[in-house]
Amino acid sequence: MKPYIITIARQYGSGGKTVGKMLSDRLHIPFYNREIITMASEDSGINAMLFTDERLKPDLITRLKSRYKGNLPLPNDSSKVYLRDDALFDYQAKIIRKLTDQGPCVLIGRCADYVLKGRPDVVRVFVHADADFCLEQAMKVDSLPEEEVVRKIAEIDEYRAKYYKHHTGHDWYDARNYDLSLNSGVLGFDGVVEEIVQYMEVRSQFQK
Repeated sequence: MKPYIITIARQYGSGGKTVGKMLSDRLHIPFYNREIITMASEDSGINAMLFTDERLKPDLITRLKSRYKGNLPLPNDSSKVYLRDDALFDYQAKIIRKLTDQGPCVLIGRCADYVLKGRPDVVRVFVHADADFCLEQAMKVDSLPEEEVVRKIAEIDEYRAKYYKHHTGHDWYDARNYDLSLNSGVLGFDGVVEEIVQYMEVRSQFQK
């Protein structure tokens, strides 16, 4: 099987992060999630707390620009343009490209599928599940009343979708953005991992 970079977009509670870690362990390749923020902070010199986790700031300025262009802003003392959502995203995109240039890995969220568009060695996955399954999984990690967890799931999925739309111009839920759209509530985490591995094996045969 050819080595691949695997990007995973995921609904909250669907276990996409868990699937990513399982794939990383099975394939013996690096796993990157919030580590991308830490690396972007170190690379840019900007405090990690200023990087939003797949969420747009409630700032009108961020609405004036859409789609990732691949250009990094130049920080200076007279302008805070480099602290806007788009600039902070650009720094994360730089790290994503740097990590993938080093070899196969698993990347969670952050529009990595779009940042790496055009690369033949990328497998783009969307992990989803029905509401009951997502609630059940989220309740295992969120010490909150059920109604608050339901609201949290809806809010997180909404801001991830808006974040994706802002930076890519595409619909986060559109299956056409991905190579695989897998229901973890039906397949289970092991089943999702197996489907991804089998897909890579079949795809390797056609890309020889």
